[in-house]
Amino acid sequence: MNEYEVIIEEINPCGGETYARKEIIEVEAESPESYVKANARFPILEINEQSDGTTLVIAGNDSGYITRYTFSAPF
Repeated sequence: MNEYEVIIEEINPCGGETYARKEIIEVEAESPESYVKANARFPILEINEQSDGTTLVIAGNDSGYITRYTFSAPF
């Protein structure tokens, strides 16, 4: 298991990023993808690995609701 710090942003189609609900949590998971698959309300749309070691996972639905998970490099 890896330990991550995760920023979770819930974005709705009306307010966009300006009114996103944000929280920061620490999790233990095999990978960012496995954590999101087990805990997200919506299916995964996109996974991006950044050059600084962070992983961005975006989940959403057809109505424009998006949850963006930003995982720190494992520690």
